[in-house]
Amino acid sequence: MSDALTAAYDAVLFDLDGTVYQGTHVFPGSAEVIAEIREDGVPVRFVTNNASKAPEDAVSHLRELGIPAEVSEVNTSSQAAAAVLRDRLPADAEVLVVGAKSLEAEVAAAGLRPVREFGREVAAVVQGHSPDTDWHILAEACLSIRAGALWIACNIDTTLPSERGLLPGNGSMVAVLRSATDSEPIVAGKPQPPLFLTAAESVGARTPLVVGDRLNTDIAGANAAGFDSFAVLTGVATPATLVAAVPSERPNYIAEDLTGLREPRERAEVGLREEWKISVEDNVLVVEGTGDSDKLELLRALCHKAWESGITAVRANGETARSALAELSLTDKSTT
Repeated sequence: MSDALTAAYDAVLFDLDGTVYQGTHVFPGSAEVIAEIREDGVPVRFVTNNASKAPEDAVSHLRELGIPAEVSEVNTSSQAAAAVLRDRLPADAEVLVVGAKSLEAEVAAAGLRPVREFGREVAAVVQGHSPDTDWHILAEACLSIRAGALWIACNIDTTLPSERGLLPGNGSMVAVLRSATDSEPIVAGKPQPPLFLTAAESVGARTPLVVGDRLNTDIAGANAAGFDSFAVLTGVATPATLVAAVPSERPNYIAEDLTGLREPRERAEVGLREEWKISVEDNVLVVEGTGDSDKLELLRALCHKAWESGITAVRANGETARSALAELSLTDKSTT
């Protein structure tokens, strides 16, 4: 892929859930594209906010899906949270763990003492996703935070992608404790930059490309770290959320899925396109297509114009534009 946009970067940092795969379903082309990037000599890292699995589990899952990976290539939000705790607490301090066994193991590996119940010696609470988190576990954390314990959240993703749809994520559980304690956690994972910076440093990368499906974590985290980003439409991000994205959540590139990484840089990047004419009339973006017009090229052009103008309402002028907007599930304000 010598002419692909990845040739301009010295590493590619992939999100996992919603980007490479969803549950046990690997998105078409993911394995092949990642293999091609490796063959081109560009190192890859898998950077995930999912704190419910250890790096070894992530590697095992990737291999089951036909994607070779090593433990050293995986960076998780539970590792980032453990690093924050290690930097802020004395050795052997008690940390109440709200989350999976893998998070507990990261806390222990950081030289701290994981516990599961409130006590006067609890110095911090660390919270990561676990399907087993219930009221009793949240109650122990609530008591600890109210008693003055440091509160670290692995991530604040409100939803978790699954084959059945979006499910409650760690951020939804964090919201419960936020409401019950009137406190705010320190966030260790995305969208904070440390997770991306650590992944980049592990391969000596200065100009990595971040690939993800969530604007408020993957893309915002990349922007916070000063890295270029590539948004895919296989997970949470949609054409509508991309057009309306705030400055901190705007990617450099947009594609349907990871196969877009094979495209030349100038094709995948956000910007105006000759085959799409976009003008502003009465505070609406009016779209007109010419010739062989592509819906993704329209999305990239619309994002450029919307971000530049601050206008997100769109209207089609002609059947070509109307059909493309329908394919993108973007509301067409046409009256004809």
